[in-house]
Amino acid sequence: MSTSNKVYVGNLSWRTTDDTLRAAFERSGAITDVAIMRDRDTNRSRGFGFVTFSDQAGAEKAIAQFNDVEFDGRVLQVNLAVQRSGHGGSN
Repeated sequence: MSTSNKVYVGNLSWRTTDDTLRAAFERSGAITDVAIMRDRDTNRSRGFGFVTFSDQAGAEKAIAQFNDVEFDGRVLQVNLAVQRSGHGGSN
């Protein structure tokens, strides 16, 4: 099984931004990327995002520090991101 430096962060508040998420998760390690997924029509948060760390240790520490912890009024779900095999959609 491959290791991952990327964590899935679910149950985000609509008021959480990339910057506030980065600021919180930087306590776990060096971050290379933060992306909150947004609705393409409304640009409103879809309630989840991804944080990529420079190493696996940062990702594991983030899971330990933030899973089932309240942030911006919501209890976060944090775990290793699962790489999807396809890009979805139809041909």
